[in-house]
Amino acid sequence: MSKPASILCLGLGWFPLTPGGLERYVYELTQRLVANHDQVELCGLGLPDTDEDSPIKFTNLATPDSSIVKRLWAIRSNFQKTRISQPDAVNLHFALYSLPILDLLPKNVPITFNFHGPWASETQEEVVRAGLGQILKRYVVEQRTYNRCDRFIVLSKAFGKILHNNYQIPWEKIYVIPGGVDIQHFQPCLSKQAAREKLGWKSDRKIIFTSRRLVHRVGIDKLLTALAEIKPRVPDFWLAIAGRGHIQAALQQQALDLGLDEQVKFLGFLPDELLPVAYQAADFTIMPSQSFEGFGLAVVESLSCGTPVVCTPVGGMPEILQQFSPELITDSITVGAIADKLEQILLGKISLPSTQECRDYAVNNYDWDKIAMDIREIILAK
Repeated sequence: MSKPASILCLGLGWFPLTPGGLERYVYELTQRLVANHDQVELCGLGLPDTDEDSPIKFTNLATPDSSIVKRLWAIRSNFQKTRISQPDAVNLHFALYSLPILDLLPKNVPITFNFHGPWASETQEEVVRAGLGQILKRYVVEQRTYNRCDRFIVLSKAFGKILHNNYQIPWEKIYVIPGGVDIQHFQPCLSKQAAREKLGWKSDRKIIFTSRRLVHRVGIDKLLTALAEIKPRVPDFWLAIAGRGHIQAALQQQALDLGLDEQVKFLGFLPDELLPVAYQAADFTIMPSQSFEGFGLAVVESLSCGTPVVCTPVGGMPEILQQFSPELITDSITVGAIADKLEQILLGKISLPSTQECRDYAVNNYDWDKIAMDIREIILAK
């Protein structure tokens, strides 16, 4: 065990109070840091009250549902008020909430930014009103924040390229460390039949599962069209879609229009305790992303549960599967490529890796205990 350090982190909310990929990442990371006896202060919005028995110090900087101007002002004001001592390192995770405190951070303490994705580009693609123009997000919020940081951690080489090409961050400041998975929470402890019975799922069909935020870039619309294409030749499948998002109603209507009402089920929000059960109930998981998939957390979660994964060649997902099951990566992001791969698998023309093979690969490469210590080494580097 290395010498304990004082680490200041800034994120968003706290998993599972506010479920999300970034929130889960910060949750898992900080849990491991305090297990290493590091002193961790987590700043964010909507964090739980600090329990006397909690090893993490929570500092709430603003109310999540306040206006953006009030939020940013409160973040700066409350951060300034709560400074008592200087940390050994600063670890930032979200540019918007980092911007108001940049000049308040100690000048002689290393700042590491964990780059979870190009915020301006992602929100532009989804055409979501976020209260800030794209140019403001990109050049004022993101670029200014990144210019203040000493080094960056990215989840994949694909996101390293975005950080380098779009934001002119030198490669020598970029470190590629993949995301991790809680191998105790996500593990194959149920038979496929037992998992299906627990969820009340069908037992007489091949089941495909996907857990996604229902937004344009994740490709669920392409997946539904692909399934409609192969349905005449492979009718015995059932797709379970977990997640919520602003295009959910449109996707549900699309499934009806395509005649997939008997083959597709929208589960809505799936509680975290049931997520490993859903992975184990499926024959395989699918990730049909169309863009901005920096890592693909669901890929390693599924593998850790012993369930194979099919993915499109987007972002960091192929980097996970290329060394393990490259035949499960589609040739492109198109409907035709997704349909072709699904048909081959469902007809048994492509064999799937075994439960134990999937589990071993995840444990050997993506265990959060090891990943967290790799991140810690970069955060504390002088």
